[in-house]
Order: sequence, then C-alpha cells, then structure tokens
Amino acid sequence: MNSYGNLFKVTLYGESHQEAIGIVIDGMPSGVQIDEKKITDDLNLRKPGAVGTTPRQEADLFKITSGVFNGFSTGSPIHLMIENQNVQSKDYEHLKKQPRPGHADFVANAKYKGFQDYRGGGRFSGRLTAPLVAAGSIAKMILPFEFQHELVQVGTLKDMSKLDEYLSKVALEGDSVGGIVEVTVNNMVVGLGEPFFNKIDAEIAKMMFSIPAVKGVEIGTGFSGVQLKGSQFNDEIISSKGTTKTNHSGGTSGGISNGNDLVVRVFIKPTSSIKKEQQTFNFETDQVDPLEIGGRHDVCIARRAGIVLENAIAIVLADLYLINKAYL
Repeated sequence: MNSYGNLFKVTLYGESHQEAIGIVIDGMPSGVQIDEKKITDDLNLRKPGAVGTTPRQEADLFKITSGVFNGFSTGSPIHLMIENQNVQSKDYEHLKKQPRPGHADFVANAKYKGFQDYRGGGRFSGRLTAPLVAAGSIAKMILPFEFQHELVQVGTLKDMSKLDEYLSKVALEGDSVGGIVEVTVNNMVVGLGEPFFNKIDAEIAKMMFSIPAVKGVEIGTGFSGVQLKGSQFNDEIISSKGTTKTNHSGGTSGGISNGNDLVVRVFIKPTSSIKKEQQTFNFETDQVDPLEIGGRHDVCIARRAGIVLENAIAIVLADLYLINKAYL
C-alpha cells in the first residue's frame, strides 16, 4: 500500500503534479534533535542540474507541520510536506490514449479504471522520492551508522570522469541510459534482521524495488559470486567481533547484520520517457502508431538516485534498529 515499517513507519502521499507531496513518519523517538539543514542538504543532492538531468527545477522547500517542537522530536507523528511548484501538465495529455513504453501508464489506467492522475507519471513518478529522501534524513538522526553512495557505472561507461561527455552524446540521440549505484553503510551493529521473512537483505530489497526505475538489487558480491567456489566466497571470521577477511555477503549472514559494512548495489533502468520516436499502441486509433514524448526528463535518472537509495536504506535500518533495541 502506501506505508512501510513497523516501529519506524513512513506513509507516503501525493502525486507528481498535485499541489503537494509528503510523508508521515510514525515511531520517531522523542527528544531527538531534528537538523533541518541535513534534510535540506540531502534534498539538494537529489536535485537536477548536472548534465543528463531534467530541466524541471523544484525548490523542494519542505515544511514540518507536526511532531517537532523547539527543534526536537515530540514522539508524535512527524508530517513533512513539499509543494509542487514547477509543473507543465499539458505535456502529458496525449498519454491518456497512447501509453509510454516501459512506463506505468498502461497498468495504471487498467488498475485504476482511468481515474488515476496521469500527469507527470502521477503516483508512479520519481518526484515522490523527494519526501522519501527527507524521511531518510530523519531516520539517520537515530542511527549510529555512516552512509555513503557512489555511481559506479552508467550504460557501458565505468570511468565516471567521462560521464558528462557520455551523457551529452546520449542526449543528442534523444535516448536514455541506466546506471548502477553502490550504497555502503559503515559502523554497523550485529543483530538487525530476522531469520526468514524479515531478513535485513530482504527488507532492503523490498524497499529498493519500491523506488521507481529500480530493476536489480545485489547485496555484497551479488551475481558475480557465481564465478566463485565456496572456499572463495565464504567470509572468514578473523576477530571476536565477527570481523571478516572478505565481505562477499555484504554485511549480512542468515538475514541478520553481522557487523561488517553493509554493501548494496542497485540497477536503475534507463528513463522510459525519451525524445526518440517510438512505436506503441494507440487506444484511439486501435493500432500501433508513432509516439513522441514531450515533457522534461532525465537522460540518466541514476545520476540523481544515489541519495534516494541511501536514505531509503536508512528508513529500513531505522525500523530494524528500533526493533532490535526493543529486544535488548
């Protein structure tokens, strides 16, 4: 549905071109200092501006209307709202009859019987990741961990020093490319997660796949581990704290954090909305017709996705962290 979490629970609301988007955070412990500058800094990391990102510019000025008093959490639900100010809804009118390939237009229309807000992707838009970033910033305020993310590959390019040049060429073609982002969490503790249906890696994967455009998730070495034998893949324990010689399992053992760095790699697919003409079914003419898409879209959405993935993982860890503390 629209909520995630148990003890740290977030409920996401809004659509791309409606008046506002936002999130309600329930379960935030009282007495935690809420640093609004950190929220702003993280939201700024998500903003476009670099080569290959959308020209849509939103201020992403947020307003906290409840749950914070005198700079500290009160223990009641925190409501954070962000206004949508720079919208161009006319660019999406023709998509009512001709859904975009690779996008949610077709399934949204079928599921919601035409009542959905289709403008800018509506509920399926990456615009909804802005309040998710804000909630992740708040989640970090109760966690003793350190987070970082890195864009490690875009399309066929692995040398990120050449990224601007590469994306400029793709943009001239009217096309898009995907990318791989690696998120690392340091200073992890042992014990987060459960043996089966609430494994830490399962919860992270669920959250990652909830984010628009995510099509692949690896924990640790991931799929390339198929090339290794057990003697190579096994992470040998070299200290009483559980420190391992290698980290092929990405900081998890049996679905539980083992104290080593948590390493998550995520594949973001190429942006569905591209300028290059495509062929797709037209419900008005009842045949396959050419489609040209207007609007303002990223050539590579992965370029802005790092902070989204990082903070979404923080939400997962905040929930598991509070559950773990409840057992102590």
